[in-house]
Amino acid sequence: MQVHDQQTVHSSRVIAFIDIGTNSIRLFVVRLNKDCSYSVMSSQKEVVRLGDREFEQGKIKPDAMERAIIVAGRFVKLARSFGVEEFVAVATSATREAKNRTDFLTRLRYEAQLDVRVISGREEARLIYLGVTSGLHLEDRNAMIIDIGGGSTEIAIGGQKSYTNLSSLKLGSIRLTNLFFPERYEKPVTREQYDKILNYVRTVLAPDLNQIKKYPVDIYVGSSGTLINLCDIAARMFHPEEKDRVVLHVSDLKKTISCLCSLSLHDRRLLTGINPDRADIIIAGAAIIDTLVQEIGIRDLEITQRGLQDGLLADYLSRMDGYPLLGNLSVRARSVLQTGRCFGINEFHSRTVVKHALDLFDSAKEQKLHTLGEEERELLEYSAYLHDVGSHISFQNHHEHSCYIIQNSNLLGFKPREINIMANVARFHRKKLPRSRNSNIPGVNRKDRMIIRKLAAFLRLAESLDRGHAALIEQVRFTGITKQSADLVILARDDCQFESWGVKFESKHFERVFRRKLNDYVLISEVPAE
Repeated sequence: MQVHDQQTVHSSRVIAFIDIGTNSIRLFVVRLNKDCSYSVMSSQKEVVRLGDREFEQGKIKPDAMERAIIVAGRFVKLARSFGVEEFVAVATSATREAKNRTDFLTRLRYEAQLDVRVISGREEARLIYLGVTSGLHLEDRNAMIIDIGGGSTEIAIGGQKSYTNLSSLKLGSIRLTNLFFPERYEKPVTREQYDKILNYVRTVLAPDLNQIKKYPVDIYVGSSGTLINLCDIAARMFHPEEKDRVVLHVSDLKKTISCLCSLSLHDRRLLTGINPDRADIIIAGAAIIDTLVQEIGIRDLEITQRGLQDGLLADYLSRMDGYPLLGNLSVRARSVLQTGRCFGINEFHSRTVVKHALDLFDSAKEQKLHTLGEEERELLEYSAYLHDVGSHISFQNHHEHSCYIIQNSNLLGFKPREINIMANVARFHRKKLPRSRNSNIPGVNRKDRMIIRKLAAFLRLAESLDRGHAALIEQVRFTGITKQSADLVILARDDCQFESWGVKFESKHFERVFRRKLNDYVLISEVPAE
């Protein structure tokens, strides 16, 4: 995680991103800081059904337009209460296809005080791609990102840094509901009705299918409210023991759709896990992903909360002075750096501790003190960088605050298990280590508990080697490890008695974890301290 201390030239400012969709309007208020980090100040969503019954005649209905203008105006006022200086507002399918969109945009400008840019379907797909991949740890994999909206479905294919295909289909949950069901339809959906929707989706999809299937895909990712809600329902029905499930299996999808179709609208709204506001349009939305699953051969769909509004932010950040440097980092590294900066950590000290922790990890592995791999090394690196983040709340018990912040900061690109390991490594960088048996780490299995103990032991030594935050230690490494002892050689720039005391204090924790006596040797560098 090599990042220079370059600062951006602009001042800190607050930006509001507004997405006027076919089903809902979203507000995202963000404070952009001088160091290219940002803080989310507010995130709001209001269902307005802008596209309700629009696609039959190509015009936004007066009542739908009125709802949208009222909500947009409220969001503008709310955003200004946070000190917003700039608005970035876009409108998607319902607006771009409306014959009366000029009237709508004019009213938004004068009644809601909001200038809105109508984006094309391809641009919508690009922004969704940016929003999802900016929080997805892909490495060298290719992803197909599917976003089912109210009026259109966007499909983006690409890797971590660039896309290879962008598609926008005139298929959406509101559009198809309006097309296949009369207004206020409340009965269960028959097999014949559902098959008609599937056949229509196949017809619309057909011209783009060969192009979509042309590119290799390693992972399928679902965005948007329809897919999030389908995953929530399936999780409650078939995996109630798994909280925050983020994978939708095809077998679960089929059973979920069958259940939804069998229920009246009233009973659908009462189904565990469903968003009642989406109960009338979810079957049409489900038919879209059902068809894509059959035609493309999707088996599992990873679900993400990220989408267009995150893409608006990512697109905005990419044009900021200084951000391209951060943009070269991996999703994980950028998210960790962003979190650390938001909480005002001492980056110089954190990077010093990271260097020592990794030197300890690597030299210990060379000496066969442990068999941990690259995955654990990476988690140690990020834990070390964020180990003091809890000091933002209070220095007293800051290790516990660090644990809480890491677990609840929505770190991007990590699995829940990885976040839990990092949080607990930071938690145990001071005070007591976790016990080897009868664990005092809730929700952690035996294997991960041992990983946490070993990584925390390295972090504790690394922290003690910079107790004075003066970076007096140039290099540290394990040598001559036997079954009884381990030699730790420390190369210092100057007298480091304070750090040496720290290592001696931590030696008991090291000995408890690795069952070897720690012998430390301090060598003073011939290069004088500056």
